[in-house]
Amino acid sequence: MVKLTSALSISVLAGWAGVSLAAEPPRIPVNFPQPEAGQYVHVPPTLADLEEATIHPELKRVIRRGHDLFVNTQQLRGENVFNDMNCSSCHLGEGAQPFSAPVWPAAVVLPNFRSKNQQVNSLEERIAGCFSFSMNGKPPEYGSDNLLALAAYHQWLAKGVPIYQPGDSLYGRGYPIGQPDAEPSYERGQVLYEANCSICHAENGGGLRVGDDVQYPAVWGDASYNWGAGITRISTLAGFIHNNMPLGQPRSMSVQDSWDLADYINSQERPQDPRYTGDVAETRALYLDTFHKSTYYGLEKQGRLLGDHDNLGEKDFLKPGALRPRFFE
Repeated sequence: MVKLTSALSISVLAGWAGVSLAAEPPRIPVNFPQPEAGQYVHVPPTLADLEEATIHPELKRVIRRGHDLFVNTQQLRGENVFNDMNCSSCHLGEGAQPFSAPVWPAAVVLPNFRSKNQQVNSLEERIAGCFSFSMNGKPPEYGSDNLLALAAYHQWLAKGVPIYQPGDSLYGRGYPIGQPDAEPSYERGQVLYEANCSICHAENGGGLRVGDDVQYPAVWGDASYNWGAGITRISTLAGFIHNNMPLGQPRSMSVQDSWDLADYINSQERPQDPRYTGDVAETRALYLDTFHKSTYYGLEKQGRLLGDHDNLGEKDFLKPGALRPRFFE
């Protein structure tokens, strides 16, 4: 048995599928569940490890640039980002934290088929989707310096993990959460939000800015993620809340409370889905099976038909060119 005695405490049995241990694991919370037999446990390398790595100095520079873009994506605001989000807003711990959708799995499971757009996606395309939906923006051009740097940072975090590792075997992937005991409640969620979330994200969901610096991102409204973002799915937001919120207190919010909060937050308006056809019912129907069956988009909540508008938030375009289909003959 190997036991990490740093911030992350994980017992690793010899019979498990794989183990990757960095010399200096990142600071991540300790109250996560122990891995199950057969799960692949990976503690991503840090920037300190990068300095000691025997790779070309130029590659190190590019990886550092990718890290800088990841934690401060707001530097691309008005060009590629049109809301208050950074990559690290949803992927905490600089993209390395388990149960906060760590990004290193993307580097080892892609290219792969993605149900959201019904095609095989590369790592760059997956990152482009985050810009298009979560950041309500326009991705850097494929093959550009910035997109290359972000992909390089993802792959650095995955150092040592076998390619095409089965996605469901990766410990800490995504935002897992169980089902609630009762139907999620907007009313309960509102009470919970005002008591636990509004101090950082404001009562109107607009987040907190100090001058031009975003301290806490908006969770609804023009400066938040749009209706095509993965976190508009109630289960995804509930999982994020349960595993990561309030900040610094992971898994302190119960499963039921997390679902109630997700119901409340994702019943609020936000910028239009970039795939919008001009009719919210038609758009919902087009992407119902692949995505919107798990969102409230196009449904009536609290007397409002959600998504029935032409509001694009802070940008002046609907669909970025990066959201293109690919089909093989």
